[in-house]
Amino acid sequence: MVVRDELMEGRWAIPRLGRVVEVNRAHPPYAVLDAAGAEVEPVTAFLRDLALGDSSPLTCRSYGYGMLRWFRLLWLLGIGWERATESEVAVLTGWLRSAANPQRQRRRANVPVAGTVNLRTGKGSLSAGYAPRTINHALTVISGFYEFHARQGHGPVVNPVPSSAQRRRALGHRSPLEPTPVVGRARLRQRVPDRPPRAIPDRLWDELFAAMNCDRDRALLEIFVSSGARAEELLGITAGDIDWSGQRIYVITKGTRAREAVPVSPQGLIRLALYLDAAGTPADGEPVWRVRRGPERPLTYWALRRVMQRANTLLGTNWSLHDLRHTAAYRMANGGKLTLPEVQTIMRHADIQTTNRYLAVHVEELFDKLTEHYATPRPVRYYPAGYAAADIEVVFGG
Repeated sequence: MVVRDELMEGRWAIPRLGRVVEVNRAHPPYAVLDAAGAEVEPVTAFLRDLALGDSSPLTCRSYGYGMLRWFRLLWLLGIGWERATESEVAVLTGWLRSAANPQRQRRRANVPVAGTVNLRTGKGSLSAGYAPRTINHALTVISGFYEFHARQGHGPVVNPVPSSAQRRRALGHRSPLEPTPVVGRARLRQRVPDRPPRAIPDRLWDELFAAMNCDRDRALLEIFVSSGARAEELLGITAGDIDWSGQRIYVITKGTRAREAVPVSPQGLIRLALYLDAAGTPADGEPVWRVRRGPERPLTYWALRRVMQRANTLLGTNWSLHDLRHTAAYRMANGGKLTLPEVQTIMRHADIQTTNRYLAVHVEELFDKLTEHYATPRPVRYYPAGYAAADIEVVFGG
């Protein structure tokens, strides 16, 4: 009990045993290994079921890390996975709520403290612990693992992760056009704050664009903010995916993995042409975006993220690559030229309620109006002539 209490308060570390590795097979593409390097077969069977259900390889990877965290806790407590109860799930939830996230460790002195708000952008940096969405995702992974084995006749009789029957009934037959009903959360599930997407204001966008020091990075930013494409989608395009005359590019959409067209502004295509003229057009089937130094190779997401980090350090901001997609959606939704369904089509949102979030008003956009409001003088009262001052004071006050 002492170990459980210490874990729930974040004062006891879960040993980092085992690992997630990529394996040479499609079902599943990732496997979880124990401390001895052997595959954890119950997890492999679960991940195989995910892969056979046409889940993305990255989903299998994410679920693999979720299962590794769960099995690390069970190994520490000396409990077999088939004997786990809600008590162990509560221990994991408490540990995630109170323990420090190793991904939030600040290794450089100039990096802001975790959880602080950037005064230039208004965006808060990630907190030192695990986010509520991360905790809920961990519970979803564990629940899915036990649901799968229950169908196979294995594991405990009752799923150790609490569920909400009210939520299942409310969301079971909901139309996407209807608003999401407000229902109670299941036990141990965390409250997730609903924050509207944050776009980059025009003034700060101009500063960010000026901080890009090459044609490649300027072309990327211009295409990001005119197409609304995601980072991984845009980094994967080849020369054959660019329709110069149609002013569009073809990307592999996240989730559906379908090849879809997204529009690009003429200015974005001009900057892309300038970049290709200087760097050369890659071979057929090779990504357009390449690194500038070292051996010839495609530009990765992490390298592009580092470009954004250097610009943030220079400007004192904390923008992310996904903020560029938010900026594109916000400009389209509030520009007055496109309807909301048209913006939904361009952004490839599955639910129009997601697109509707970009119509929210931000405090930063009200700065000029608020300044005018604060500078407005107080109205002066005038009374018709002929009334005694004493009578006015009695009726209306001093």
